[in-house]
Amino acid sequence: MKKIAIYTVILALCGGTLYAVSAADKAVEPAPAAAPKEPVVCFESRKGASDINQQEIKPGLPNVKCSPTTGAALWYGDPYHGTVPMGKMPQMDIPEGKAVVVPRSEKLALMPMCGTACHNGVGPQFNPPTLPKSRKPAPVPTMEAMVPDLKDLQHGRGRIWCMDCHHTTQRNKLVDHYGDPVSFDQPQLLCGKCHGDKLRDWRDGIHGKRIGEFTSTGKKRWFTCTECHNPHNVQDGARNRGFVQLQPEPSPQLPKGMKDAKHELLHPIAH
Repeated sequence: MKKIAIYTVILALCGGTLYAVSAADKAVEPAPAAAPKEPVVCFESRKGASDINQQEIKPGLPNVKCSPTTGAALWYGDPYHGTVPMGKMPQMDIPEGKAVVVPRSEKLALMPMCGTACHNGVGPQFNPPTLPKSRKPAPVPTMEAMVPDLKDLQHGRGRIWCMDCHHTTQRNKLVDHYGDPVSFDQPQLLCGKCHGDKLRDWRDGIHGKRIGEFTSTGKKRWFTCTECHNPHNVQDGARNRGFVQLQPEPSPQLPKGMKDAKHELLHPIAH
């Protein structure tokens, strides 16, 4: 009987030890990782060409707020997030750092590929030694497959061709009137060749979009031509004005406790 009692005590102690070890293992077992959230992406001016990922600049402060209705950018936590100086502009005297843009070159996936994979000076099949003698637009099946808008190019109504805008040897660059390469981050230097009146209005701030400080001498982010306009399909949109029209949204809600917005009808300076 004594032996049985001893064996019972030993088994009880072993069982208790195993239970404690098992409980400890369960206690330290990591919880299953939460599924990563889908990134919130909205567009600033032209869907597909000016997309921006929502991210936190500071805890609780997003870089941009997206419209749940249209997916367009509604509000900026920092209008200068990801910007670089715009660079020198003809006939403009803007202090350094007061005009900034968001670089888009890295977002244009085809452009680096054009300059390195095909038009890189290696092999006549990819980089013809001479350009076509005729400047009339001609179908290029490979390019039309990559950029469907080229099938029926509306820009210039048949009076311009690819090399009027793209550099002949540096295909990841645009070109100015002198044949010098122009960065895709400064398309206004190209567009102004033909659209001088629009370039003037853009410089003066009555055409295009800017965000930032309200004062005339304040720092502002400038939106360049191709952020709003599709150069390959200028007839896009219901009213054929170069970009898809945004869907109107209801006005923002009034702050809590405010009955109406009649204060906006009063002039801030007494007459």
